[in-house]
Amino acid sequence: MRALDLGPLSRAAGTVRLPGSKSISNRVLLLAALAQGATDIRGLLEADDTRVMREALGKLGARLRAGQAELDLGNAGTAFRPLTAVLALAGGEYRLSGTARMHERPIRDLVDALRALGARIEYLGEEGFPPLAIHPGNVAAGQTVTVRGDVSSQYLSALLLALPLAGGGTIEVEGGLISRPYVEITLDLMRRFGVSVARADGRRFTVPAGPYVSPGTIAVEGDASSASYFLAAGAIAGGPVRVQGVGRGSIQGDVRFCEVLEAMGARVALGEDWIEAAGHAPLRAFDLDLNHIPDAAMTAAAMALFADGPCVVRNIASWRVKETDRIAAMARELGKLGAGVEAGADFLKVTPRKLVSGVALDTYDDHRMAMSLSLAALGGVRVRINDPQCVAKTFPGYFAAFAGIAK
Repeated sequence: MRALDLGPLSRAAGTVRLPGSKSISNRVLLLAALAQGATDIRGLLEADDTRVMREALGKLGARLRAGQAELDLGNAGTAFRPLTAVLALAGGEYRLSGTARMHERPIRDLVDALRALGARIEYLGEEGFPPLAIHPGNVAAGQTVTVRGDVSSQYLSALLLALPLAGGGTIEVEGGLISRPYVEITLDLMRRFGVSVARADGRRFTVPAGPYVSPGTIAVEGDASSASYFLAAGAIAGGPVRVQGVGRGSIQGDVRFCEVLEAMGARVALGEDWIEAAGHAPLRAFDLDLNHIPDAAMTAAAMALFADGPCVVRNIASWRVKETDRIAAMARELGKLGAGVEAGADFLKVTPRKLVSGVALDTYDDHRMAMSLSLAALGGVRVRINDPQCVAKTFPGYFAAFAGIAK
């Protein structure tokens, strides 16, 4: 399907069972492959990004001992970055490549840190970007390495996951650390697999030597980023909309999207395994630093279409190195819908105006663009979503689930 027409819609209510979290699923898959013992994974996400990770792990064999492999990792950052670190420290000959967009996403900071540890990594294309060739290196245990934290938290997470395989060591974070909740997910899951990391001031991480040990059974939470679209729908168009599979006990930072909803005047309730939102447009305007929830921040930008004044999403420079340049892409598409938009290096300002009906919205092969922009149809207008299949990256059934709550 090249395009999907939505709307006009004016009401949202119902219940959605969420797919598993991508961030948790791919970390658990990797840890299970590295760990001693078998792991029974419950609630694993079935989508393109987890398929990429599973196929890569299948090629690498039990405990990643293949010694040699060529891996196509698509546009899955949660597969490419940690596998780069694990394979570079484990030793062997590997080639890692991906989509054209993945080859535009920077990886220099991670490669520099791995080289400082003694890994041998070669750029096969443009310096600082994939594809990569990994060769056997000379990595000693107990080293201290520095990595920047202000481009992507995935660099730090990759080093944390890999260091136990190389006898442990210490990681010092240089500059600010963005998307900190995703690092917390990594640390939590490492602990469940028997490796507890000591922290000092949130900038120095002391990682013990492995091995990882299977917990036996582990359950994957529902995806909190995916929850944001349905909760936003409930806040915009009546509700209540309830998502099941994630709640107040979640280890995912994107549950804090509830704070954005409340700031905009929505009514939010949380249980252990569910979240519910209700409200009506116009919602209250906001000016928020959403560095800690960069994925759900896209949902907030789309909700700005339904606010009572200008809204600003701040500290989102990481959007520029995601599946597409999300600041530029969101500015362009929200502008098509009639909004006034100002895009900066690390912010997006959206001034709501009367929505334009019949607009064709481009998605840039970016699942979160498609899901965020679908909310526009709740303004009583018709929109066309181009390339709706891009949601298969993390949520193949998104549009069916959206149709189930939107009237």
